[in-house]
Order: sequence, then C-alpha cells, then structure tokens
Amino acid sequence: MQRVALRLAAAIILVLSAVGCAGVPGGNYGSPGTVLPAPSTAGVRIETPRTPLECVPYARARSGVRLFGNAGEWWASANGRYAKGHTPLLGSVIVLTGYAGPGRGHLGVVSALVSAREIRLDHANWLGNGAIILDDPVVDVSPDNDWAKVRVWNPLSRTWGLKTYLVAGFIGPLRSSRSDRTASAE
Repeated sequence: MQRVALRLAAAIILVLSAVGCAGVPGGNYGSPGTVLPAPSTAGVRIETPRTPLECVPYARARSGVRLFGNAGEWWASANGRYAKGHTPLLGSVIVLTGYAGPGRGHLGVVSALVSAREIRLDHANWLGNGAIILDDPVVDVSPDNDWAKVRVWNPLSRTWGLKTYLVAGFIGPLRSSRSDRTASAE
C-alpha cells in the first residue's frame, strides 16, 4: 500500500512539473520535450468546399499573392516580386518546407497575430482532405524565436501536431519595392 502511495505521489509531481513548464509565458517552446500550452480554439472552423481545394490556389485567392507553381517553389518565385521576411504579417503567406517529403511545401495565410510566438492561419488541404481550416493556431517553436520552425494545431484531434515544420519565410502581402529586391535577393 505504501509503495502504491509513493508511486502515485511521484506521478502527481511529474504531472505538475510538466504543467508548470507548459504554462510559462514566453517559454522556450523549441526545447526538446516541452509541452505546448493549448491555444484558444474558439474561432477555429473547418469548411468543406464542394470541390476539394489545394493550398496553392487557396493561398493565392485569399492573399492576392499572384504566384504559381507548387508550394515548395513559392519562396524562390517571390524574389523581386513580393516582399519577403521572417516575421509574420497579417495577410502574408507562410511557406512551410518539407511538408510531405523533400521539395514539398505547404502555404497558409496569416489571419491573426496572437503573440510573438503564436499566429492563426487560414489554409486548405492541411489534413489531406481538401477542407479549409480557418483561424488554425500555429506556434513558433524555434529556439531563437525567429519563426524558423513551427507546430500546427490539429482541429480534429484537438492537439498540437507532433511534427515540427521548417519555415522558409513569409511572403507579402505587399509587392516588392526596389529596396525589398535588394535586401531579399538570394
């Protein structure tokens, strides 16, 4: 009986310490084993269009960024045409790389800026079913808080996705100016 009580006490301490780490505002989300706090999901919606959508045409229509080709090509295609950066702006297009293997990408449009480490995305076909997810939480898990790596909320399982995605950057929402072309030439 005493052994059971000790195990229960150890389990409670372990759970409380994990919850404490998860609740630290501005904590290092990029640390291995860090439990991410659950976001507010009040505005998250899933729409099922008549015809399943891919992320590229949806991002183009939603953002006004007139680029073509697959999602993995958008970052390079934006050179000299659209402003590019590594900080999310309202209406900008996030370019995720390695989404479903090398050379594959995913696009989403920033619909809200929640904090320095959290945004909301509107994107299509994230779950492979052609649906549109609106106001989907995305958290920066980069050790340097530079939006180089993110995790995306899965509204079906109501959990953070297990995979960490690399971010090439954010495109737009404005067209490139002469100084943008010089600063972002790669």
